[in-house]
Amino acid sequence: MRRTKEEAEKTRAAILMAAETLFLEHGVAKTSLEHIARHAGVTRGAVYWHFENKAHLFHEMLNQVRLPIEQITEQLCTGFENNPILALRDLCVDALQDLALNPQKQRIFTILLHRCELTEELQEAMDRHTEFINQFVALCEQYFSQPSISAHLQPGVTPRLAARMLNALIVGLLSDCLRDPSLFDLNQDIKPVFAALFNGLLRQAA
Repeated sequence: MRRTKEEAEKTRAAILMAAETLFLEHGVAKTSLEHIARHAGVTRGAVYWHFENKAHLFHEMLNQVRLPIEQITEQLCTGFENNPILALRDLCVDALQDLALNPQKQRIFTILLHRCELTEELQEAMDRHTEFINQFVALCEQYFSQPSISAHLQPGVTPRLAARMLNALIVGLLSDCLRDPSLFDLNQDIKPVFAALFNGLLRQAA
């Protein structure tokens, strides 16, 4: 029984790796479960044993890694003991720099942002992603609404605007870095980029 379970896990991992490779190379819409099965060296029935359909497989592939926004959200929920402004800025920097050290994250985020055509088949998975982004923006708005932070917002910058700008910078950096790695050095450029944003949002942020 143990051997059977281990073999099943290996098969599942092989299918996920094949999907990751083919989605990255050809795009999600142009990759069928038949293609994935052949690339993984398994039957199509084996694919359906582990995954209900391509949308389920796509969702499980995404679940293998955490989006930078997920990492930031977790810390926002626990709060900061020290300077909350600097802590959030440094957390954003750490989350983006972590991407430079994780090739699998780079591949999967490239698929999500650049190889994933919005089709009816993937609508549910993409809706869940959109819902999470909206939750992140709402959580950041609550964060910037705290009196100790909102008092430092630049004139004309509301908590919601600050939250939307932070989200736009994170998503934009992810998209551009993965589309063309020469645009930004994730180790060298990210810290000054976020320092500039926070200095624009908040007085005495640095």
